[in-house]
Amino acid sequence: MKSTIFKFLFILFAGNGVLGDWLGTSIAWAQIPNNVAKNNSSLLPYPKQINSVGLPFELNPSVTISLDKNASDQDKFAASELQSRIKALTGLQLRITSSRSKRSISFQRQKDMITKGSESYQLASNQNRITIKASEDAGLFYGTQTLLQLIQKDGQRYIIPGLVIHDWPDTPERAVHYDTKHHQDKRSYVESLIKELASYKINMLIWEWEDKFEYPSHPEIGAPGAFTLKEMQEITRYAKKYHIQIVPLVQGLGHVSFILKWPQFAHLREIPASNFEFCPLKNGTYDLLEDLWKDAMEATPGSEFIHIGSDETYELGACAACKKKEAEIGKSGLYHYFIDKSAQRIEGSGRSVMTWEAPMGWDKGRLEVYHTGMKQDKPVKPRKGILLTESYDYETSDLKYAKQAKSMGHPVYAYDPNPGIEQLFLPYFFTKNGKGVKSQGSLENSYNFLKKTMGKDVFDGVVRTSWDDSGLPMQAWMLSFATTATFSWNANSYSLPEFTNAFFNNRYGQASQEIDSLYYLLNEGAYFYMESFERRVWAWGDIGKTHLPDLPRGDAIEYDPFWNKRYADRLATAEEFVIKMNKAIQIGTNNLKRDIQNKHDIEVFLTLAKLIRHTAYTYQDLSKVEFAIKEAHQNRYLDVNASLVALKKAETIIANSLTRRETVYTNLLDTWQTTMLPKGMSTQTKHYFFEQDRTRHFANRTSDMTYLIYDEQLLNMEGYLEELRDYIQFFQQRFIK
Repeated sequence: MKSTIFKFLFILFAGNGVLGDWLGTSIAWAQIPNNVAKNNSSLLPYPKQINSVGLPFELNPSVTISLDKNASDQDKFAASELQSRIKALTGLQLRITSSRSKRSISFQRQKDMITKGSESYQLASNQNRITIKASEDAGLFYGTQTLLQLIQKDGQRYIIPGLVIHDWPDTPERAVHYDTKHHQDKRSYVESLIKELASYKINMLIWEWEDKFEYPSHPEIGAPGAFTLKEMQEITRYAKKYHIQIVPLVQGLGHVSFILKWPQFAHLREIPASNFEFCPLKNGTYDLLEDLWKDAMEATPGSEFIHIGSDETYELGACAACKKKEAEIGKSGLYHYFIDKSAQRIEGSGRSVMTWEAPMGWDKGRLEVYHTGMKQDKPVKPRKGILLTESYDYETSDLKYAKQAKSMGHPVYAYDPNPGIEQLFLPYFFTKNGKGVKSQGSLENSYNFLKKTMGKDVFDGVVRTSWDDSGLPMQAWMLSFATTATFSWNANSYSLPEFTNAFFNNRYGQASQEIDSLYYLLNEGAYFYMESFERRVWAWGDIGKTHLPDLPRGDAIEYDPFWNKRYADRLATAEEFVIKMNKAIQIGTNNLKRDIQNKHDIEVFLTLAKLIRHTAYTYQDLSKVEFAIKEAHQNRYLDVNASLVALKKAETIIANSLTRRETVYTNLLDTWQTTMLPKGMSTQTKHYFFEQDRTRHFANRTSDMTYLIYDEQLLNMEGYLEELRDYIQFFQQRFIK
């Protein structure tokens, strides 16, 4: 054990820390020099063309933000945002004027720049002036976002390097899929998330509401506290100011337990036993969904699309009527029968229809994902114009299937590989399967995919998903969102080490330290947490079970000394992770004392580290309990008072473990609920209706946040403590005079 610990400590404290070791490069927190070297940059995304010229521009109270006299409302908004962000970063209050002063940040419209698209811009900085030029609103706004990332502190001054930037995106639509099926963020956080995504130049938010929207036509479907129609409209308009289009995702064929759990809709199920899937042959399916789609479109005024989901159709073709229909058109045909009928209902709305379908997935094997060994044996002609937003890694290097689908009239969005559904944290740096075998992490997967597919004029957009299966706080997803944003804007920008360095520098600032190591430790710790107790059953099936130590019994304090033998490997791993999580907690605590950005990220990550450490402590507690019972047994015929002391030691260990769990859990709730509503809450006017579905999502095991400690609750340490106390009382009454 010592060698393992010392090896870990050496890696952790030597050189550049754990992530530096993983990257094989030096991670430095340096300012952006005037040569704008990528390895020290904090620009996300990195501009297409950037050249250093001249002396830096110094921000001071005399600087103004200069607009044209006929500036649009969007120009004024961009200027106001720039003004408020500069004040937050530097404390300087710059004036917005319509006149050109000697030293200004000047906004200019230049129509001939449209050749690079509506989001293109130019930014020039020298010692006298900063000029941002664009032909359209979005370009001007994105120029300000780049400018804000260029501000650096130089002693007591704030400067922008002398440079010239010409910039435009590789990919027109850069979407983040925002899944809130198992949690609801507060409106204030949703709006802050929109601002953060806009700073990375994301321009679409595909929002999977499920029951977090109070559909006016069927308000019972919305959970207590769900956003109202008016609130969603206001959030949509708010996002538009930041050049983000909110696309509502109302799950269609599959993933509809939030609808079909309700008894009044149960007759629309594909099979009575499952609330997960609609029957595509029942007209009532489309009548109900059309109500919800209309509500969703009214809630998102001005948006171009609606996403009807429809993935994970596990029961497709299971009912008698669908089996007969499948014999005629095939299972993939049955899927597209639903898509076609849905699109017909939506057509008159003016919205284009998105769905989870892959390029040529209808005849290239998509359905094998859900139906092993099933090949499509009937010709399928998907409805022309359906926008495809999914892929399952069978796309060829020449993007043949995407090109073929486009030639058939289907817009195609690349599906950036999902980071994972791991519990507590995302597998950015490595993944680990059920047999403990490690492979490359989601960062490298995404980087390789985007470098290969973006900037080739094939995909109309890209989607980064954030599946909410494990109920992760959104702070854990920001690195994945930034990855997609960076390489869909400029596929040929950073190397992976350069990008990772830029992200940590950009998000947490120059004063942050070792946050790279904190992320890596949480990647490791998440797998330890998953492998503990019964948690991994929810993703990997039969993996064994942790039991409690044997209780003492009889006059002789008999017990079965199995625990420390059976769980020796788990105990050794727990000892290792106490050390690792102590280091993670130290890093987080130290950074909270520093002048860093996005401190709430670190507060959330500390709750994860403490929950992981608590899990490790619990294994150690159970080991100590068995040793205490052993001590009581050994002293039974030597010193009954010593036996009683040992038994009470076991009692105290269990009681303290339960108290620690409550403290860790309560602190986690308090921290997470600064940005999200209590999970599964009820109000005075509405009770939350909970029912599990067939996907066995980790976060759907309980109606509230206790899913995070549910496996410990299954151990029933409370019951164990009660029985132990009963035995202590028996022993004391029988043997202690």
